[in-house]
Amino acid sequence: MIRQTFTTALAAGLLTALPAQAETYFELSGKATADLRLFTQSAQFAGQDYDTNLSFSFEPELYWEWNDGADSLTFTPFLRLDENDSERTHGDIRELSWVHVSNDWELRTGLRKVFWGVTEFQHLVDVINQTDGVEDFDGEDKLGQQMINLSLVKDWGIIDLYLLPGFRERTFAGTDGRLRSGLVVDTDRATFESSAGNNHIDTAIRWSHTLGDFDLGAYWFRGTNRDPKLQVQSVNGQTILVPHYEQMNQIGFDLQATLDSWLWKLETIHRDTKSENYWAAQGGFEYTFYGIQDSSADIGVLLEYGWDERGESADAPIQNDLFMGARLTLNDAESTEVLAGIGHDLDYHSNSMIVEASRRFGDNWKLSLDGRFFSADNPADLSYSLKQDDHLQLTVERYF
Repeated sequence: MIRQTFTTALAAGLLTALPAQAETYFELSGKATADLRLFTQSAQFAGQDYDTNLSFSFEPELYWEWNDGADSLTFTPFLRLDENDSERTHGDIRELSWVHVSNDWELRTGLRKVFWGVTEFQHLVDVINQTDGVEDFDGEDKLGQQMINLSLVKDWGIIDLYLLPGFRERTFAGTDGRLRSGLVVDTDRATFESSAGNNHIDTAIRWSHTLGDFDLGAYWFRGTNRDPKLQVQSVNGQTILVPHYEQMNQIGFDLQATLDSWLWKLETIHRDTKSENYWAAQGGFEYTFYGIQDSSADIGVLLEYGWDERGESADAPIQNDLFMGARLTLNDAESTEVLAGIGHDLDYHSNSMIVEASRRFGDNWKLSLDGRFFSADNPADLSYSLKQDDHLQLTVERYF
């Protein structure tokens, strides 16, 4: 009901904001993508009896601007069709928002994506949007979140106020999906601590500011935890996982310092829920060697450490982990980039490796090759369920 009211209010606001006659600017852009995953090992769980997976996605963006740029409307739908996993075949509205810009404030209303964070291998402070878990296991892909966001620009920083009317449940791979746990998550049985369910109204406030070489951010969030507790249940003789969404208070802080060739990065949070209360942090640095051998290429070396106060009892994949990586940027006309990283769990002694390479071809094409590789021997380690999901992914993107 709340979401219906919010949608109606948004539509009414747009109709009010649109002038009867005015010069407008309209642009249609977007991309169509084909992904081919090649798994190097046989599947670990029943239902995953395939070594290749093909999927297609389509993400257009319609942008409409009027009132000399003071008002704009963005609409970004998303659709994916997957060869094997019916849960991964899905659609979403990544963005449908109206933005009004004034001299020292902005009002953003609708479905939007908001990103907070500075570290490379984990974004602890990124709390507004829900993870689209069927897209990839790394948590980088997000669902659109309905919001009213008032941004106030002051000499001492930017204050963002968020009213979030409604909650998006996390998506999970189905029985036929790879990169999942041994037990399938039944999202249809999700439960909530709040009696309002997924209609709970969340709130957040964030301050961000740049002081010389330092970019600072701090926030407070109160509302439904985006990370569900997965509870084991038996239904009709079948053991499944059921998401339970608690209420939480979370404070977060992020810092990035740009000191010559160094980028120092830190994210830390404190989360308070009915079941637990803890601190977590991710921090490290990136050092860049510019103009390798008198070329235009740069190489960045990364080192980060992730810590969770809960230790081995944490239901998060990173609780005492060290990450090392390198980023090669050719700075050429084709925007060629390569990122490679290794993660080592200091508690479970498991390892993971990522490789991400991309290059543009002409004005409209982009080719990417990504690799994900896992090594885990302890069943108590959350990455154990991925130990046979090593894969390469070839992605072809056509921009328009």
